[in-house]
Formats: sequence, C-alpha cells, structure tokens
Amino acid sequence: MTSTTDIAKAYESVVKGRRSIRGYKPDHVPKELIAEVLAMAMRAPSSLNTQPWNFTVVSGAALDAIRQGNTERNLAGVPSSREFKASESYEGAHRERQIGVAKQLFAAMDIARDDKVKRKEWVLRGFRQFDAPVSIIVTYDKVLKGNDIAPFDCGAVINALVNAAWSRGLGCVVNSQGIMQSPVVREHARIPDDQLIMMCIAMGWPDEDFPANAVVTERKSIEEAVTFIGFDD
Repeated sequence: MTSTTDIAKAYESVVKGRRSIRGYKPDHVPKELIAEVLAMAMRAPSSLNTQPWNFTVVSGAALDAIRQGNTERNLAGVPSSREFKASESYEGAHRERQIGVAKQLFAAMDIARDDKVKRKEWVLRGFRQFDAPVSIIVTYDKVLKGNDIAPFDCGAVINALVNAAWSRGLGCVVNSQGIMQSPVVREHARIPDDQLIMMCIAMGWPDEDFPANAVVTERKSIEEAVTFIGFDD
C-alpha cells in the first residue's frame, strides 16, 4: 500500500519539477496517452461541478494548417481575434516578472537585445505553437460568456492538465500566441459555434537539448504572497 509520504513526494516531484517546454521532439504522442492525461486533468474542481471545459486535440495536417494560417495572418498585420482577451499591458511588479522571464529565456537561447533576426524567430515559434506535435485547444460553452467563474474553472483544469502530462513524461506550454487568429483555429480544428476558444496548450516529448527547456522561472516567496491570520507565532 502506498504511504501518504510516498504520495506527497510523488506530487511534490511533479509540481516542483514541471516547467514550460518550448522545444519538442518530433516523436508521435499516442492518442491513448493524451486521453489518459485529459482524464486525470478533468478531476480538477469546478464551481458547483459545472465542468464548463471542452478540449479539441489537434495534430498532423490540421495543426500544420493552423500554424501556417496563424503565422501568415499575424505577419500580415491582421489584428488578433482571440476570443478570450488577454491583458493589454502589464505594469509594476507584473511587468517586472514578464521582463524577467523574457530575460531568462533570451539568455538561455543566446538572443541578444539587438538581434532582431533571432527575436523575430522566437516570436514566430510562438505563432507556430513552438512546433509541438500536439495542440490541445481549450474551449468552454459560449452560453457562459461573461461568467467569470467559467474561465476560472478552465484555469484549474489547465493547471491539472500540464501537471498530469508532466507525470507521464510529456511537456507542455500554455500558449495564447498560437491561437491569436481564431477564424483559422475554428476552421481547421472544427470548433463548434457554441464554444468559446480560451487557450491552447502545446504538448509533446521534451527535447532536452533545447536550451530554453532548462529555464526555471523565479517565483514569489511565501512571505510576498501569503498572509496568515489567527495563527499563534
């Protein structure tokens, strides 16, 4: 029988070991393994057990078409049509953390501040969903549009998904760049009209030789993020 200590250690290994993967091997990821990961992820909590999430798993020619259309439209200056809007800009500590991870990634990839060629290629990788062999498009029921809890629930299932994938040796990165052009995504992933596209997750076997995959992002400390009330010191 597995002890609580063993369970705690296994969980800690996944949570502390997981990192965002931006370089992938081209190797096939079995459909059965993806289904196993999604089944685990869908144990995530949701408000009143509403489970608003749905997933479209895309690979092969359909994913290539999304990459191509997303890249071409973005390079042509077509405005983003993301259906789940991102913040226009960050300020203060949030902006500092955004810059911080960019510096970590550019240092790992040997991308100099003034190297426009390498910087553009990095952006293009994002548009291509980092060339991962699998993309999981997360949607939720459009009837819930404007409901703040539904995206919260989807965030929970996405967190569970990337951790479940890591526990099976798969890497992921949550990537909104890859779905900036929603008409392209809807066409090639055949997203139903009653679904709102929230996010995509690139997935595949990590390429351990890809420098950015070694980046571990800096995190806020307990002292910065947590306030304890009603505890004896």
